[in-house]
Amino acid sequence: MPGTILPTTGVPTTVLIVDDSKLARIVAGKAVASLQPDWMRVEATNAAEALAVTASQKIDLALIDFNMPGQDGLALAAELRALHPAMPIAVITANVQDEVIAEVRALHATFVGKPITPEGLRGFLAGAALRLRVQNP
Repeated sequence: MPGTILPTTGVPTTVLIVDDSKLARIVAGKAVASLQPDWMRVEATNAAEALAVTASQKIDLALIDFNMPGQDGLALAAELRALHPAMPIAVITANVQDEVIAEVRALHATFVGKPITPEGLRGFLAGAALRLRVQNP
């Protein structure tokens, strides 16, 4: 399939998509599927759900919306980074301000602008696939 990034390993890769908007989760899921059709996708609507999911199953990488009710995406990314130091994390937002981008990068996460497209996710997913392949040879 054109545009598909090579699979990471024989072990299924699971992506956590965190966004309070159902439509945004669908769009993100379709973008991931277009690039990594074999990867499993798990959804959460907020930070508390996301943390519950990561506590109950293996999550390989996370796509996190910046603006969510309750705990925002930066706080969730920081918490996930503390729990899973090597996990590839992308913070997704239409809030393209230098301050936000700097905060995302300070967490060793990737900034991805909205609207989410396969082209917008390609670099992050390719880097994540490589990191996961190195971590799980």
